[in-house]
Order: sequence, then C-alpha cells, then structure tokens
Amino acid sequence: MNREIETTRFQKIARVMLGTFMVLAAAGHMTFQRAAFQAQVPDWIPMSKDLVVLLSGVVELLLGLAMIFWKKERVRVGIALTIFYVLIFPGNIAQYVNGVNAFGLDTDAKRLTRLFFQPLLVLWALWSTGALKALLKRRANN
Repeated sequence: MNREIETTRFQKIARVMLGTFMVLAAAGHMTFQRAAFQAQVPDWIPMSKDLVVLLSGVVELLLGLAMIFWKKERVRVGIALTIFYVLIFPGNIAQYVNGVNAFGLDTDAKRLTRLFFQPLLVLWALWSTGALKALLKRRANN
C-alpha cells in the first residue's frame, strides 16, 4: 500500500480529531461508560462482555494514538480503523435489534439512526488518512 499519499490540512485536522475521538472512547470503555458499552456486546460473542469492552477499549486507544501520531503509516492505520469499525458494527445492530438502551439511545428510532453513522466513520477514517485515495489509486492501477 502506498504510504506516500498526500493529504490536505483539512484531512490532517480531521485525522487528529478522529484519533482524539477514539482515545476518548477508549477512556470511556475502561471507566465511566463501561456498563453502557457492555450492553452493546451481542450475546453470541463467546467471551465475557466486560473483557470484550476492555479489549476493544485497548484497540481503540492504540488506533486513536496511531491516528494522531503515526503519520508515516496513516494509510494503513486508516484501513485498520476501518476494519475495526466494520468488526464492531454487529454490536450496534444487536443494540437496535434487541432494543438495548445505552448512550441515550432509548428508542428504536434513535438506535436505527445510529446505524447510519457507522459508514460515515468508515469514510472519515479512509478519507482523513489518505487511504481512500490510495485504495482508489491501487484499484485503477490493477
């Protein structure tokens, strides 16, 4: 994957903002929002919900810090964050399907609306890191 994709100042700001958001989410996973995050873990996951929340918090922390500081690998970090967002999406779906109240999402309409924000996070991660441009360039060259 081409690591030399240039990004604009706006993309760099967006990348750091998303990284900061991830670091803050990680802090929530490990402290004051732990129970709310546990409510999102689908019952079919064969692990303790608390362990899933803590492990995903660690991954969020590492990805958030990488988004902010690991500039030379930003394309790969953007792809890794995208994969993470795809992997946690079943938890958002489970919250909607099972009618679980967490994070102020206390109606089906609110839970459904949230599902539409995950693709935006995916695009934000890909665009802000230059990964979207790198992937499109790679596809054009094949």
